[in-house]
Amino acid sequence: MTNLNDIVSTLSSEDQQYFIMFLERKNTRSDTKNVQLFKLLIKNELNSKEVCLKLYKAYKKDAYHALRKRLYQSLIDFIANSSLEEDKVVDMQIIKYVLASRTFLLHKQYKVAFNILDRAEVMAQENNLFPLLNEIYHTKIQYAYSNTSVKLDELIEKFKTNQKYYLQEDRLNIAYAKIRESINEVTVKGEFVNFQNLVNDTLEEYDIDITESMSFMSLYQLMKIVTISAFATNDYLKIEPFLKNTYDILLTHKNKEKQLYYHLQVLYLIAYTLFRNKKFNESLEFLEKQYELMSQKKDKYYNEFKLKYHLISALNFNFLGNQDKAISILKPFLNSKHSDLESLLDIYLSLVMMYFQKGDFQNARQIFSKFYHTDKWYIEKVGKEWVIKKNLIEILLHIELKNLDLVESRLLSFRRNYSKFLKEIKQQRAITYLNLVNEYFNAPEKITTLEFKNKVENSFEWIGGKQEDIFVMSFYAWLKSKMENKPLFNTTLDLIKTAQETN
Repeated sequence: MTNLNDIVSTLSSEDQQYFIMFLERKNTRSDTKNVQLFKLLIKNELNSKEVCLKLYKAYKKDAYHALRKRLYQSLIDFIANSSLEEDKVVDMQIIKYVLASRTFLLHKQYKVAFNILDRAEVMAQENNLFPLLNEIYHTKIQYAYSNTSVKLDELIEKFKTNQKYYLQEDRLNIAYAKIRESINEVTVKGEFVNFQNLVNDTLEEYDIDITESMSFMSLYQLMKIVTISAFATNDYLKIEPFLKNTYDILLTHKNKEKQLYYHLQVLYLIAYTLFRNKKFNESLEFLEKQYELMSQKKDKYYNEFKLKYHLISALNFNFLGNQDKAISILKPFLNSKHSDLESLLDIYLSLVMMYFQKGDFQNARQIFSKFYHTDKWYIEKVGKEWVIKKNLIEILLHIELKNLDLVESRLLSFRRNYSKFLKEIKQQRAITYLNLVNEYFNAPEKITTLEFKNKVENSFEWIGGKQEDIFVMSFYAWLKSKMENKPLFNTTLDLIKTAQETN
């Protein structure tokens, strides 16, 4: 059955009201239940059977299914019409010009037709609408014989140049699709993929090169591809200059105001990258820009981006030392529902981390108890690396809560399920870390000894705080806090500060 709740969740509160008005105008009968159904879906408090009973006072499965189908179609019509009104005005106007010009050409009104095509060409060039430019040049070349002022060679050259940009966008779209498909292989099947090689090989295969003539969407896709490679290697430092330079190009893009959705995506990518590079204040500056845009067009995209915005904001505040503020930002999302499941799960896990760092293990355990699905389910939804982080923090939490039997079983389960994968992605240090955690668990009195400290020092290949992943540092901080007998959060902030000073 179509999940209408996911579609409804994409609408802002204002769009919801407009849609109700849209339904009421369409309804010709007073007993139509589509508005009632939509309002129940907005609340999202009842399951499908309960909604059916609420509407019909009995379980009328067929009638309910038919009502949902009609509401689904109405939603598609409403969203499509809204998109045409708001985002595709220029595109539609150019298409009208092209169609009108062809009618005039058929009636041999050549001068009028070419004047209209000239106007359409200027609009398409200003907005980097390469597919539409292709149609305009095709039409002009076809009827060039009818206009003595047309310089055919120049027109053909324009056509070829535009085709080059048009094909490059297609190649980029294919490259983006192939890389995203590989991500799904990792997320769903847990298969190992060398992302760095994949990205490099794919861009080389399709001859992708950044150019200011790219459309806004294509520049975003290129930034997304580069970010994927950073995600795979945990090396966000390399991509930061590229993202910022590309963003400077986007700021001067003629089509910037009409590409709000992709602009929001770009700001999030940069804010997230800056956070991973421990540049928290700068990340917050980009998040502020994102928030301003989220509030535009009557909060059109606010609901879609609110989880990501609040999550990265809270993480920045947490590592700036303002942990209470970070927790207060994320707590309202506990027990909430949202179509962005990945961000919602990240919020839960981040809250567990914050309470754990704070030493509030009871609250951390309470939130962790909400992870009641199997590891296989979480791997399918958010990937193996997320599940590994979840399991690592669970082991540390059980150690702090002195759940001795659970610690042993979780350690055994972790090694059995993830050792091979960690070796494949060249993250054996996670296994090394777990061995040290196990050693502390079995003999906690040894952790403050010089012998143990030397063992830790010699167990890892240290890459330096500048490049080191912030979440890896957070896990290491727990071990270091035990070795130095200091509060975990203070130890974490000290490590972060030292890393920032090397930047």
